[in-house]
Amino acid sequence: MTEPTPAAEPEDTADRDRLSLEKKRERYVWYYLAYFLFGIHVVAFVMIYAVRHAK
Repeated sequence: MTEPTPAAEPEDTADRDRLSLEKKRERYVWYYLAYFLFGIHVVAFVMIYAVRHAK
């Protein structure tokens, strides 16, 4: 008769939860990087516009 291994279940669940959280955080890092780069470009275009239209 084989015994069930209840110890393997919480570890597997913990690994899946940790991997899920890591993927979520990595996605947020990419979003923040994208917003940051987009913001820098907006500021740069506004500055270029201001310099070209200065009197």
